[in-house]
Amino acid sequence: MSVQTTMQAATRGRWAVAGIFLANGFLTGSWAPQIPVFLTRLDITKFSLGLLILLFGVGAVIAMTWCGHLISRHGSRTVLRWFGICGSFGLLIVSLAPNVPLAAIAMLIFGGSIGGMDVAMNSNAVVVERKLSRAIMSSSHGFWSLGGFAGGALGGYSIQNHGYLPHAIAVTVIAFAVIAFAIRHLVAEDRPQAVEHRKFTLPRHSAVYLVGLMALLTMVSEGAVLDWAALFLHQELGADLAVAGLAYAAFSGVMALMRFLGDGVRNRFGAVATLRGSALAAAAGMLVAGLSPSPYLAIAAFAFCGFGIANMVPILFSAGGNQEGMSSGTGMSVVTTMGYSGILVAPSAIGFVAEHSSFGPIFIALSGLLVIVLLMAGLAHRAEFAPEPDDFRSDRPEIIRL
Repeated sequence: MSVQTTMQAATRGRWAVAGIFLANGFLTGSWAPQIPVFLTRLDITKFSLGLLILLFGVGAVIAMTWCGHLISRHGSRTVLRWFGICGSFGLLIVSLAPNVPLAAIAMLIFGGSIGGMDVAMNSNAVVVERKLSRAIMSSSHGFWSLGGFAGGALGGYSIQNHGYLPHAIAVTVIAFAVIAFAIRHLVAEDRPQAVEHRKFTLPRHSAVYLVGLMALLTMVSEGAVLDWAALFLHQELGADLAVAGLAYAAFSGVMALMRFLGDGVRNRFGAVATLRGSALAAAAGMLVAGLSPSPYLAIAAFAFCGFGIANMVPILFSAGGNQEGMSSGTGMSVVTTMGYSGILVAPSAIGFVAEHSSFGPIFIALSGLLVIVLLMAGLAHRAEFAPEPDDFRSDRPEIIRL
């Protein structure tokens, strides 16, 4: 295969994986407006709803943990095809669940399929980065943000005017169509990454866990803004609900924009320098938000925080997928699992602390966590892809030579 043909295939693969990111974000964003209907339809309490939502997270973490092993055996393209097709039906399965026990099973399946997609699509994006020798991870996450925005924005209107089940069917059809088209053009690793009878084991290299810790600290901060920024503005800064809702809107809007611009910044300045600058901006924004006496200053501070956080997770995911001595899937599985665990744990932990304190000191403390990421930024040097001539590292443990 000629170099030109290879680059053309890699370019198609770049847009194919972007389509998967878009579909994953669209499915996740479409679930949010379904939650109030889910609560009333099953006639459950908010506590029971919280447990069901927790099962979504449990399913996601279980799938993420095992996904790296599957990718090391079958490759990211194959695993992404499996989880992508299954994931497109996740919301519909939840919407069809007639009672709590079946809803619990449906939430596990939905969370597992979305979580598996997440690891596989990030791993495949790393493969594309190696083939193109340039960053695409930030803009890929930008497509995820765009899909989430579209799913959340259109979902409420659709449910109100057409009902929750037609909405779920429409989301399924759209997601399936995008995924089915995209998976035909996904790129694959140059060689199979595993052989028969390879047992599941955790990586022994400590570096990947430190990168995972950085992802966790970053995503705890992201989850805190998602879950608590509006309440902080409303209860402590006296903003009405309309103004309070602007906190996450500003944060996510700036984040989406910067993710589309982030690859160019990273290609120019390098992953480590970009991560350091991003962590500094995010920490400053979170600190000002926690100290802010005004809701509008806090909104601006959260927007600046989004400016910083936008490209931190994509860089850390690239670093996880490029760890020496392991496949991209194995490293990505560790980093994504640790990172998303932060989003799962943060809401309840922050809520507990807020009951005995206030949100201002919490956001100030979160700025300190982002400073830790700043100090650890040098560990993300593996995101500086420098593919070998055959674009494949021969020292991966998944390749067993007899």
